[in-house]
Amino acid sequence: MLSRTTRGCGLGVVFSSLLGMINAIAIAIGLLFIFPASSVSQGSEHSEKDANELARSILQNEVKAEANDQSHWMFRLETEKSGRKEVDEVVETKNGELKRPVLINGRPLTARQEHDADEQIRGLERDPNAIRRSLKEQNEDAAHSQRLLKMLPEAFIFRFGERRGDAVELHFTPNHDFRPATREARVLQAMEGDLWVDTK
Repeated sequence: MLSRTTRGCGLGVVFSSLLGMINAIAIAIGLLFIFPASSVSQGSEHSEKDANELARSILQNEVKAEANDQSHWMFRLETEKSGRKEVDEVVETKNGELKRPVLINGRPLTARQEHDADEQIRGLERDPNAIRRSLKEQNEDAAHSQRLLKMLPEAFIFRFGERRGDAVELHFTPNHDFRPATREARVLQAMEGDLWVDTK
């Protein structure tokens, strides 16, 4: 089961939107990308251009794979807002996501909270529009992720790092020539990290 964590500080919609952006970037960059071994040169003389071309090809490959992904996941989602911590179990379906709390502030649900959670699920069964709204949000999240993935090759400069067997490290730093078109995209200008690529 996957675990996704989002933390908020009650700073309003803009901050929540940025958190969603960062979470989506973390998921996108944290994925294991598959790329043919023959496309990665041997030796330590890798150029910055080669690293950027490799990263661009990998990310384009991931955009295609994500667009064709029809799988559904079950995962636990941790959120914190105004001092309240909640762990929800989320099940993705073809019609949208079903979410049910399992822990509130680190404690199992009371009998009353269990009843309310069950009633909320039953309410979704009775109200097709509610589940359709969930699917709409799910589709918007997927589109958001696609936009981020397409943006990453322009937003970052990639350089080769170390190699461990078939794994190659790509270190990324902000590209100062990148001009973010949205306020959300500006967060990319403050990010750097490492991407490990399995060359097989």
